[in-house]
Amino acid sequence: MIKEYLLQHFNNITDLPLKNRVVMAPMTRSRANNEGNVPTDDLHGLYYEQRASAGLIITEGSQVSKEAVGYINTPGIYSKEQVEGWKKVTERVHKEGGKIFIQLWHVGRISHPDFHDGKLPLAPSALNANQKVYTPEGEKETVTPREMTKEDIKQTVEDFKSAALNAIEAGFDGVEIHSSNGYLFHQFFNKTSNERTDEYGGSIENRARFFFEVLDAIKEVIPQKKIGARFNPSLHGTFGMEMDEETIPTFEYIIKKLNDYNLAYIHLSEPFTDVSSISYAVEKIAEHFRPLYHGTLIINAGFDEESGNKIIEDGYADMVAFGKLFVSNPDLVERFEQNKELADWNEDTFYSTGHKGYTDYPTATVDLSEITA
Repeated sequence: MIKEYLLQHFNNITDLPLKNRVVMAPMTRSRANNEGNVPTDDLHGLYYEQRASAGLIITEGSQVSKEAVGYINTPGIYSKEQVEGWKKVTERVHKEGGKIFIQLWHVGRISHPDFHDGKLPLAPSALNANQKVYTPEGEKETVTPREMTKEDIKQTVEDFKSAALNAIEAGFDGVEIHSSNGYLFHQFFNKTSNERTDEYGGSIENRARFFFEVLDAIKEVIPQKKIGARFNPSLHGTFGMEMDEETIPTFEYIIKKLNDYNLAYIHLSEPFTDVSSISYAVEKIAEHFRPLYHGTLIINAGFDEESGNKIIEDGYADMVAFGKLFVSNPDLVERFEQNKELADWNEDTFYSTGHKGYTDYPTATVDLSEITA
């Protein structure tokens, strides 16, 4: 019988004691539908407070600058108003004994000129992702982005550095660099989205350079043990990403190099799609990368309580992140602990506005039949 590893205490992130090994995964929820994309106490504060029994909460992706945005109603962490808004969120989580990191985000080419006063989104190369994005004017096709100049890269490094400082001012326990899911850093890593011929393109080392410049800048202003990073090594066919023969070696290089740092954790995702037919893909991410990384490893994507306990028991991960289960089960940890039935989520309200489908999911103390679709 599998022991309940998910419910065990964990003390190896930021040297803070965590109540358990259950992580609330970062999930875009599009509730910052106000001027300035400011998180609010009554929505964001309540939402994260309800889920504060998680060992660690990682917030939704939060843009580090105006240039970083690519989705409607997503909160930022670059303005004074946003910092003040997030302060109310972290206070509520900490009052409940929770720990919370913010995910720092730049979408790169997964954006549209509608978000940038008509200007082209930034990317490592002028290559269209050929995706659809939802803009303030509705769903539109992505466009060919503008290749970042070295000055653009330098400014973006500073944007992440400033955002990390803002996060600490807002009361966060740490930050997670969103280096995953086809967004800006991932675009630099991948040869199919990065055709640069300067020091940021070509070799694996060059394509990883921008990420490490950002990481080095952030660790100048906050302790390394307050920094995490998320990667999706076998992302293929979604978010404009396609794998090639250098994809896995690139992530192997990055993750091995991260052993030279003293990070809070790395956060890996199992494949989002079936990659069994791709000869150079890795189907079992945690098993492949666990031997390469000596620090704390969080694994995500498709886990339930049983499989989460199993992957910790087998030694392939230290913590497990849950996404959709936390949407509809704010008391997910307690349900695991008490063997309570889990509530289903309503996908129609994932990216809507207001409380419906956001803060109105009841806890297990309420009859689950009362949950409305």
